[in-house]
Amino acid sequence: MTTPPPHTEIDGAPATDPGLLAALLTGYGHFTAMQVRDGRTKGLALHLDRLDRSTRELFGTELDGKRVRELVAGALANAGRRDASVRVYVYPGVRTVVTVADPAPDGPGAPQRLTTVDYWRPAPHIKHLGGFGQRYHGEAARRAGYDEALLTSPYGEISEGAVTNIAFWDGTSVIWPSAPCLAGITMALLEPHLNSTRRPVTLADLPGFRAAFVTNSRTIAPVTAIDEVTFPVDEELMGRVFAAYGAVEGDEIRP
Repeated sequence: MTTPPPHTEIDGAPATDPGLLAALLTGYGHFTAMQVRDGRTKGLALHLDRLDRSTRELFGTELDGKRVRELVAGALANAGRRDASVRVYVYPGVRTVVTVADPAPDGPGAPQRLTTVDYWRPAPHIKHLGGFGQRYHGEAARRAGYDEALLTSPYGEISEGAVTNIAFWDGTSVIWPSAPCLAGITMALLEPHLNSTRRPVTLADLPGFRAAFVTNSRTIAPVTAIDEVTFPVDEELMGRVFAAYGAVEGDEIRP
């Protein structure tokens, strides 16, 4: 007797691709997020490299960058957009899903207040889908009146924000915490163009810094407080950070 294929419904309607839906429901996979402007995005090669490396690590096979570019370009064309926030998800079976949404606003993000939590992401070098922990702490931070959670070890070593990288300014250098974290694309683009270094940063070090800022695919924003430690917005520093990011040319997505 032939075993019938799985039957899955979404809101009462049969799923058109049950195999894809089953892959999505595993919650196992990885993704990248990018801002597209006029069909171009900054750091495209970094996005494609990260997708390929993570696919090899999670699924034991490569992910063709040209195919990813075709999928993103096709999704943008089908959505009738040249400007968008785009995410590329990779699931078991190397099923690739592209989402296209409204773009993030250009320009500086609003100053942020952070609160620290004792939590480090598992396999932090992968932008993976197991994001319950940071989502939980991020939502709790917002309910408590903060903008973001800052992840630390039980001994107070700082790694990253729940959905951001964080950098500190000591008056001479931009310092990125060297604890295990996701090296975000925006961070990777900025690091060579600023007087940057990586080293351990602890909560005890915070009063010694003159400023701080966070980065991700949607924003670069100054940090004005971490728990009870406050920082002024250093306009000169932020001007240099935004100038460095603005100088990065966007890459054409269409292969």
